[in-house]
Amino acid sequence: MTGRGKRKSKSAQQELKAVNGNVKKVKQHEEADVPNELRQEVNRLYQLAMPEDFYHFWVFCEKLNPEDPSGALQPSLGLQLAGPYDILAGKHKSAKNSNPNYFLHWRHFYDPPEFQTILVGNAETQYHMGYYRDSPDALPVFIGANEAKKGCSLSQMGDNMFAAVRLFLSKRQKEKSNKKQDRSLCSLEEELTAAAEKLGYSLEVVTKTFHGAGIVVPVDENDVGYRELPETDASLKKICKVITEAPNDEARIQAFAPIQEMMTYIQFANDECDYGMGYELGIDLFCYGSHYFHKMVRQLLPMAYNLLKRNLFAEIIEAHLASRNQENVDQLSA
Repeated sequence: MTGRGKRKSKSAQQELKAVNGNVKKVKQHEEADVPNELRQEVNRLYQLAMPEDFYHFWVFCEKLNPEDPSGALQPSLGLQLAGPYDILAGKHKSAKNSNPNYFLHWRHFYDPPEFQTILVGNAETQYHMGYYRDSPDALPVFIGANEAKKGCSLSQMGDNMFAAVRLFLSKRQKEKSNKKQDRSLCSLEEELTAAAEKLGYSLEVVTKTFHGAGIVVPVDENDVGYRELPETDASLKKICKVITEAPNDEARIQAFAPIQEMMTYIQFANDECDYGMGYELGIDLFCYGSHYFHKMVRQLLPMAYNLLKRNLFAEIIEAHLASRNQENVDQLSA
């Protein structure tokens, strides 16, 4: 589920960070050579600002394969640039679907509103990577990876595209025994590393398993903004399991009692401006994945996002729940 508890907000606009106890300036990356019209089109369709590494990686892939930058990583890594990269590639102009919903474009079954797909891989497991941001008006805090056919867990891949693809590449190198493939991966690694170093992107990654990602909510000096749920992750999963495996509707209604009690606590918490409680339970139930919880998720998450002034995320979760499935995630070909 969410990996119980809060994370401290990491502002993407932050100019200072601590390194070994010392504070130093974070390097400001030069602007990638991507036309402003394309940048504006991405922002208009997704209503989200993209970090500069997004555009720098597109330029990198253009150099690898000028005719098809989106497929530049396909031969060596089996990865395809997707999501907002489809706008840079102009795929939306010739889409089969005349009215795509970009909130749902490459949005997989377990992707919360905070997650935005940018790379897709193995179709059998629905492996994909995406930016994860705490608020729609902030830049991403990390790149995560998920295999939607296996569950809701997000693995942290780094804080920029170069680091994420480098980590994926290093894992692939350990799996390959074919010398020709090994040479191909080594060549890509050299080009990737050189580009990242030239642009000033770190390739270091502290890997963790997420969703698991925790949640970020503003908390004031009196600790108002978040209060913990009365159930642990383990006990909440047991409650959800009993509900989904109930032999009949009567037993299921009875099994819902602990969650109904939590809903009452959340009403009190919201009245006292502790909005994080409903947010946390909503994400937990969403991540469990059962349709039995969709009604409660609809009650909890749009309200939590709106109370937290993350209205775009409220729109995204409502659209996702209205069309939540494990197939047809490419809105442009749907």
